[in-house]
Amino acid sequence: MNIKLRFPESEINQVASRYKVLGEEEELLSRREEVLEQKFLDKELLRLVANWKSVRSAGRVEDNDKNYVREITTYAFSAKNERARIELLTVLDGVGWPTASVILHLFHPDNYPILDFRALWSARLEVPKQYAFPFWWRYVNFCRELSARNSVDMRALDRAMWQYSKENQKNSEVS
Repeated sequence: MNIKLRFPESEINQVASRYKVLGEEEELLSRREEVLEQKFLDKELLRLVANWKSVRSAGRVEDNDKNYVREITTYAFSAKNERARIELLTVLDGVGWPTASVILHLFHPDNYPILDFRALWSARLEVPKQYAFPFWWRYVNFCRELSARNSVDMRALDRAMWQYSKENQKNSEVS
C-alpha cells in the first residue's frame, strides 16, 4: 500500500482554504466539546453524522435504540485499543467504517482521519472492497504523521485531501 500525497505538503493549508464548510458540518463541529465532555453520542447526533457522511445508509441509523447508541459510543470512546474504537462503532446499524471514522474524527480527543474516497484518492489509495483494521491503521498513521510534520490539524488535512480530489480527480475515477 503506497501512501503518498498527490500534492505538495506545503500546500495543505492553501488547498484546505478552498474547502467550503456547509451548515451540517458547522453544526457537528459545534457539538464537539459537548461530546468530549459527556463521552458518548446520542441518537440525534448519530443521525446528523450519518446524514452528513452518507445519506444512503443514514436511514438505517433509525434502527438503533437510543440506549444502544449511547452504550456503544461510550465503549468506543473509552476503549484503549485502537481496533476496538473503530470496530465497536460499526456494530451500530447504518454505521460502516467511513461513518465510524467521522465519529472518531469529530468526537474523539485523539486525531483520526475520515475514510472517504476523495481523501483516499489524494493519498494514492484505492477504496478497498471491504475495510479492515490494517488498512485503516496504516491510513491513520500516515495522516497523523503528515499532520504533525506540517503542523496542521487533522480537520485541515482532511479538508485539503477532499478538496484536492474534488478539483483534480477525473469523473471516470470517482467511485
